[in-house]
Amino acid sequence: MSKANKQLRCREIITKAVCGKGRKFSTSTHTVTPPHRPTSILGAWVINTKYEAVKSSSGVEVIGTYDINIWYSYNENSQTDVAKESVKFVENVPLYYLDPKHRASTTEVFAESITEPNCIEANISSSGDSVVVRIEREFAVEMIAETKVSVAVVPGGCPDIDGKDFDHEADESDEEFDDLEDLLDDEI
Repeated sequence: MSKANKQLRCREIITKAVCGKGRKFSTSTHTVTPPHRPTSILGAWVINTKYEAVKSSSGVEVIGTYDINIWYSYNENSQTDVAKESVKFVENVPLYYLDPKHRASTTEVFAESITEPNCIEANISSSGDSVVVRIEREFAVEMIAETKVSVAVVPGGCPDIDGKDFDHEADESDEEFDDLEDLLDDEI
């Protein structure tokens, strides 16, 4: 065992770290009823998405709203209009990774939209007076909290990195890297 390994000690420190992660893809169906009986759908889109992340007992809840806009024709395709509807949503995203040793009182959660809410299908309902819209969305969440980690501690501190003052013991395996060092020197 080298002299450096004998001096090596471990210490537990408390730091903020990502202690939980999750991701969820979902689709939802909404019914939008325009003021006029639609003849055909000319377009459908989702805008003004807003959301926030909240810690829940089973993971992270992403709570938000978005607006659905349906461009449609009516009166035998002689006129057009845009129907607008605001939709509230709650997406429960389970954590597939969770550090069991995190300090629950220090928890913070964050959400990121991987796939912004997007209209993937819009059809006139069977009754003919509304539009059925299918929306897809995907969120990734992270939970950050204080946790304990173990770190190596060298009494007296680390060697001078700029001066490359390393206690390096050569062994036979180092000969494999001689050609690599020559190649790197040639490129510089």
